[in-house]
Amino acid sequence: MVLMPKRVKFRKTHRGRRKGCSNGGSKVSFGEFGLQALEAAWVKNTQLEASRVALTRSVRRGGKIWIRIFPDKPVTKKPAETRMGKGKGMPEYWVAVVKPGRIIFEIEGIPFDMAKAAMRLAASKLPMKTKFVSRVQI
Repeated sequence: MVLMPKRVKFRKTHRGRRKGCSNGGSKVSFGEFGLQALEAAWVKNTQLEASRVALTRSVRRGGKIWIRIFPDKPVTKKPAETRMGKGKGMPEYWVAVVKPGRIIFEIEGIPFDMAKAAMRLAASKLPMKTKFVSRVQI
């Protein structure tokens, strides 16, 4: 199950900038514990999926998981050994733009130490530094 939009208004987008902090989604809203981004990054749909699988495997049938980001930005790439010009490349994969402060995953229904270990596993699959946060400060 690779995350990507069903359809988009425009097939190819500009790269954009990664400056500033996250406007919203910086508090644990649904679960008890969360994984918060500490730096800006593009998270590929494959990285997000690998992280989700690691999280669900470590939790087993215990808790409930929320994914708070979605890869909706297409990244294009030109074929290897192609001359310059001839337009923009074809969409290759999808990314979610993550800024510092953004909550990526949330989890509930499992104890603190188990949640922390699960989030550490999930964080190892992601391309940026993260920290474990909880709704109530412990």
